[in-house]
Amino acid sequence: MSGLPLLTILIALPLVAGALCLFVKANAARWIALVATMIELALSAYLWVQFDPNGAQWQFVESQPLGGGIGWKLGIDGIALVLIALTAFLMPICIGASWRAIEKRVPEYMAFFLLMEALIMGSFTAQDLFLFYIFFEGGLIPMYLIIGIWGGAEKIKASYKFFLYTLLGSVLMLIAMLYMRSVAGTTDIPALMAYDFPKEAQTFLFLAFLASFAVKLPMWPVHTWLPDAHVQAPTAGSVILAGVLLKLGGYGFVRFSLPMFPDGSAQFVPLMFVLSGMAVVYTSLVALVQTDMKKLIAYSSVAHMGFVTFGLFAMNRQGIDGAIMVMLGHGLVSGALFLCVGVVYDRLHTREIARYGGLSDNMPGYALLFMVFTMASVGLPGTSNFIGEFLSLVGTYKASTWAAIVGTSGIILGAAYMLWLYWRICFGTQRHADAAAMPDLLAREWWLLAPIALAVFWMGLYPESFLKPIRNDVGRLMVRLERVAPAGDSRQTPGSAVAREEAH
Repeated sequence: MSGLPLLTILIALPLVAGALCLFVKANAARWIALVATMIELALSAYLWVQFDPNGAQWQFVESQPLGGGIGWKLGIDGIALVLIALTAFLMPICIGASWRAIEKRVPEYMAFFLLMEALIMGSFTAQDLFLFYIFFEGGLIPMYLIIGIWGGAEKIKASYKFFLYTLLGSVLMLIAMLYMRSVAGTTDIPALMAYDFPKEAQTFLFLAFLASFAVKLPMWPVHTWLPDAHVQAPTAGSVILAGVLLKLGGYGFVRFSLPMFPDGSAQFVPLMFVLSGMAVVYTSLVALVQTDMKKLIAYSSVAHMGFVTFGLFAMNRQGIDGAIMVMLGHGLVSGALFLCVGVVYDRLHTREIARYGGLSDNMPGYALLFMVFTMASVGLPGTSNFIGEFLSLVGTYKASTWAAIVGTSGIILGAAYMLWLYWRICFGTQRHADAAAMPDLLAREWWLLAPIALAVFWMGLYPESFLKPIRNDVGRLMVRLERVAPAGDSRQTPGSAVAREEAH
């Protein structure tokens, strides 16, 4: 397979399968989507096995001029690789979760999901500035339609809010890209990552990209579209929105803001820490008072993304390693939690927490897996979120003691709202006969949730398998950031910092 354009196939396969879904009946469309996403998973696993962590930064590179200064340039580093693997892992689970839940316009639904997978894969593999922009913004369209057509009672409002927030945030980014092309004379992303833009321009460039990535992540206070989108989206839509689409914002910071605008990024570290602290504390407090399961988990996603921005803008190895691991861990756990909500919603058709209680009596298998994902969400050692949050906070502490204290309070609040949710759902008194009569997990639901549980423990018990592919790429990023990284409370002289990084 070494001679094949693997990344092009990774993008083209779901596009072709999605087009085919439009010409068949519902059941055939389901099977086409499942087979296509399973092949994508196998292909991403092959890329993982063939990727050399100690080799060149960019691997599986493809390049073909398209004209107009834009080229079909694809390639991945370790950071893109782990996010591609996360996407490929969650997509067949989303198709399985939609197997019975989606009954109307099934071919179109499957086609939109496959289109979204192709555009996400394109965003992670693009090495041309404007090609990335096309993929990045194109991913809005299928999710907008999934929410607007297959969503809940207020789906139109939620879909418009989602689309307008994320689209308007990207207008400034496009203007900044045009400026970058005119100054650097290239749209090649690897070349731009090594280009030194004027310091005065980096302020504008950083803010322009922040306008897009902050909405996509999302950061406080531009997070308000997310709870509405999650509540109205079908279960699989919430899984892929929280599991993958939010990670495009964090990926954008790693790929563009930090390496291309290091001086601009350093200038706004205090602002990013303040916004991250607000996200962690404020949205955790809001989550504590929610009565809707989906909305509570949606607010928890905003809080967890605060750990991502804390780690990234600490601008040290531990912080950036931790931010990437938080993105991966949260992608698994949040997706699983939304699937758990979908399981009981399919039985009782309500997400109100008060309608449940005592489910451990009649749904012990469900209570067991829900407990695993709850513990992972609060960062229990041995689960996926622990290593990311720990590294992120260590990195944050090296940059700012106060920021680390605020971030740590988010872990305490996270334990409060997640354990409070679990107690109200699975323990307590069974007050409603219909909830007490619900059957335990079906075989199909075990097949959806068990693989995520295994991945949660794999990542928690052996995080080195995920840190190894990104280690050299984070080291290359640190070369760009070392000069401007914040001199925090526990940070020593620049020379000793370089020595510590090299020793690591």
